[in-house]
Amino acid sequence: MNDIQTNHIAEPAPSKKGPLKKVITYGSFDLFHEGHYRLLERAKALGDYLIVGVTTEQYDESRGKLNIVDSLADRIEHVRNTGFADEIIVEDHVGQKVEDIQKYNVSIFAVGSDWEGKFDYLQDYCQVVYLERTKNVSSTLMRLKKTPIIRIGIIGTGRIAQRFVPEAKYVSGVTVQGVYNPNGQHAMDFADHFSLEIGTDNIQQFFDEVDAVYIASPHQTHADYVRQALAHGKHVLCEKPLAFSAAEARELYAMAHDANRILMEAIKTAYCPGFAQLIGVARSGMIGSIRDVEAAFSRLTPQGLREWNDATYGGAFTEFGSYTLLPVFKLFGTEYESLRFDSILAPNGVDSYTKASFRFSRGLATTKTGIGVKTEGQLVIAGTNGYILAKSPWWLTRSFEVRYEDPNRKDEHYVNFLGDGLRYEISDFAYQIAGYQGRAFKLLESESVAMAGVLERFIKERQERTAHKF
Repeated sequence: MNDIQTNHIAEPAPSKKGPLKKVITYGSFDLFHEGHYRLLERAKALGDYLIVGVTTEQYDESRGKLNIVDSLADRIEHVRNTGFADEIIVEDHVGQKVEDIQKYNVSIFAVGSDWEGKFDYLQDYCQVVYLERTKNVSSTLMRLKKTPIIRIGIIGTGRIAQRFVPEAKYVSGVTVQGVYNPNGQHAMDFADHFSLEIGTDNIQQFFDEVDAVYIASPHQTHADYVRQALAHGKHVLCEKPLAFSAAEARELYAMAHDANRILMEAIKTAYCPGFAQLIGVARSGMIGSIRDVEAAFSRLTPQGLREWNDATYGGAFTEFGSYTLLPVFKLFGTEYESLRFDSILAPNGVDSYTKASFRFSRGLATTKTGIGVKTEGQLVIAGTNGYILAKSPWWLTRSFEVRYEDPNRKDEHYVNFLGDGLRYEISDFAYQIAGYQGRAFKLLESESVAMAGVLERFIKERQERTAHKF
């Protein structure tokens, strides 16, 4: 890259007290802000000479960092302008950190505390220092930029919320600012654990400090929190299910349109590159006309968790049905001719296993979900010329096969899948907030509304069956 030159300052002579102590740190330094500045300042204070590695966009993507906005040249210039870097280098491949530490005779490797433990392997080569994250950084972000950094607040502190925070750090242009929980102690503990600025049970304080909201609360609270967030002018990424009726889902989307805010349902499979490619291959005609879709998702869930204890909103289908409905509606559309549910119910009425059977004008579909029954979790798309097989866990799409009548003919597709998969939906959320609506096709509003309608029908039928049982 001829337009990129490293910033090299002649090394000072070693002091009489001993050899020069060199410090090295790395980063994307995208949308450069006060947190980056403070990290470089503290890294510089650790030694006599600071080397800063700035990552290329291609390397960032390969290691799972999404949404890089600034060019490499701009990011290097921002680092140079701080005055802290004695030398700037470009990082472009795996393993370079070990190479650089040895090449430059580095004494200390420094990185932010949100990566704590990740780079312990470098202790074989030098001292590793994790620098505490700069809090309250949102007040000093470079807001004059075309794409400001989005402050996300989380509602809920459960299992999925705990996976969201580490995934968000892989998406440039967003920062997790704080968390809300009606139980204030839970909120504060969560904030302390993840070094967030805010942990509160004061919903107004929470909304005042964020630009967008990720809702990860219990299922039955989703719709109400969406309403509150939109009423406060916030963009919303809501865990599935968004709502438990088609009418309520339509209401929420209408509210988002009126407020000119983004509302996305967080079915992470929809946003994963592999799933988008799978759907594209299925629609391409490679397997002819699609006539049947079978999607299964089961996980043996320990007794005592919400899925087993919430007789109204718990169970297998409300937990995993959104995933299995996704490929069905993507390939056949949302207008089905008939739908039947067959469930195995626990004593309290929760379904431990449910099979949903659809008839469309162009074909058939079956979904299987389980929390107390284990089945092969695969996706099979059958066509007139062949079929597509995505093995478990197909909802984290890493690969799939296209098979034909000739058993010797098989097309294998492998797709990069990074981390827990949540970073892809966070990335698309950030893109849509920035005005790039070209990604909205991954989960259409009509598909989200249709899923809510299926859940509405399922819950009604399950309640009727439980009432007759007793």
